[in-house]
Amino acid sequence: MVAGIGVFSLSTSNVNVRPSASTGTKVVVATTVMLSFISFWRAAAIVLSDLASSAYYVGGIAETAIGKSAPWFILGIMLFSYAVRAVYIESCSMFVRGGVYRVVSEAMGPTLAKFSVSALMFDYVLTGPISGVSAGLYMAGLLNEGIDYFHLQFAHAYPPHFAAGFAVLVTLYFWHKNIQGMHESSEKALRIMQITTVMVVMLIIWCLFTILSKGYQPVPFPSVGNVHLSEGAMGWLKNSGLTGIPAVAILIGIGHSLLAMSGEESLAQVNREIASPKLKNLEKAGFVIFMYSLLFTSLVSFFAVMLIPDMERQKYLDNLIGGLAMFLSGPLGARLLFHAFVVLVGVLILSGAVNTSLIGANGVINRVAEDGVLTPWFRKPHSKFGTTSRIINMIGIMQLITIVASRGNIEMLGEAYAFGVAWSFAMNGLSVLLLRYKRPEGREWKVPLNFTFRGKELPVGLALVTALLFTLAGVNVLTKKVATISGLSFTAAFFLMFELSERYNKKRNASLVHSTGHLREEFRLQTVDEVTSDSLRVRTGNIMVAVRNPHHLEHLEKVLAKTDIRRQVIVVLTV
Repeated sequence: MVAGIGVFSLSTSNVNVRPSASTGTKVVVATTVMLSFISFWRAAAIVLSDLASSAYYVGGIAETAIGKSAPWFILGIMLFSYAVRAVYIESCSMFVRGGVYRVVSEAMGPTLAKFSVSALMFDYVLTGPISGVSAGLYMAGLLNEGIDYFHLQFAHAYPPHFAAGFAVLVTLYFWHKNIQGMHESSEKALRIMQITTVMVVMLIIWCLFTILSKGYQPVPFPSVGNVHLSEGAMGWLKNSGLTGIPAVAILIGIGHSLLAMSGEESLAQVNREIASPKLKNLEKAGFVIFMYSLLFTSLVSFFAVMLIPDMERQKYLDNLIGGLAMFLSGPLGARLLFHAFVVLVGVLILSGAVNTSLIGANGVINRVAEDGVLTPWFRKPHSKFGTTSRIINMIGIMQLITIVASRGNIEMLGEAYAFGVAWSFAMNGLSVLLLRYKRPEGREWKVPLNFTFRGKELPVGLALVTALLFTLAGVNVLTKKVATISGLSFTAAFFLMFELSERYNKKRNASLVHSTGHLREEFRLQTVDEVTSDSLRVRTGNIMVAVRNPHHLEHLEKVLAKTDIRRQVIVVLTV
């Protein structure tokens, strides 16, 4: 399915494709090609491959910050995620070209659009490191358990440093693969989620059997007395006295559990790929994602508190599901095998999230570059593979710096990661809310709870979701020093890069106009949902030429040399 086409003319003096057309051959270039018509099951699998990865680390991060009542807050976030998903479904039901940048730009102008993309890039840069480090922590835990079980004469691996080293290797691998042109596959995502589902079902059944056979310790209800905020969780509110107010304590707890919802933005990315009827299948995919993540992410955190003794659980906060596997009923050998299965699934999901972060960041920067915000230097194709390697290099280097700076500290990464998650959700919600008034037409679906007062629609549901998202984003700013300082610094740096680059582009274009008298654009984008003979205004029986590397067009030259373009149109497709 094609999201956009670029059109430019090749100058010629004696060619006329259509009587009404200007002299010149019309060349159509497909600029964005997505997977074609996938089922809602595959769409859900792609999103869950990102969203389910948070189940591996959010429980431990949340409990470190707010204590044993963390599972209740994670459950609350997973229920709230259904409302956030409704916002994304509404944004998908209206067509705005160019993703987050164009949506926010349409609603609030280019300045806030650049801020939103900068915050989103912080999200993508942190996704890879936190996923890679989490996978490494699970591997380190399994390695140490194996050393003890087999009585091997090896020293235990130090989990943070082992995890950081593993994350570096995974990032380098996918960095290299993305330079070569690696893509996301719905088939692979579906297979990974099928394996994950087997693990989840086994885990739930085994945990329930353990509870029935051995009993459990209750999960304290999230009252003010049961919410034990760590010093790092209070941030700048530490000595303010506000943390003793029930509503503030609850909001802080929810804010520290917000990571459970990371990955929701992937729903908007797969929307273009979903088969017809698109909206109904999008809603089905959203419901599947909600139920799966609700059961997996929420139950893992509950079972961990219920089955792992308090003193022992502190050792497993970095690899909570692995620790849960070791405290199930049954022989130690069977539990160790299941622990290995948990780690295998975790490495598959979390490593896939590293790849997704590179692909997502590359896609976002490319869309910003297409709108003239970045200079052509960033989008120069790789000489061999034709990929935007300079953008991929930039993202890869930033992820490696983040991994080394964190030294495998998953709590530090989680704190910082929450900044990008919170603000990207909040800005998207505000943009959709403003577009209700600026562009009220062209929607197939709306967030529920809409009322009419004196002929004007009041989007109460959408406004409540947006208000809560901004509240949580604000709470995160006040309670997470590392996240706020690093997030604002990163966002400001990216915003400055966008501003300076855009100004340079404007001066460069103005200079061209002054020196040549005109500005020749290589591409004029014509937005269409899909490429058809009608949309291209070409007859049947023409010729299509596939191009991968723009520096090697010998096959296109041969086709041009032997084709009478007065009789046939040549369509050039680049993926």
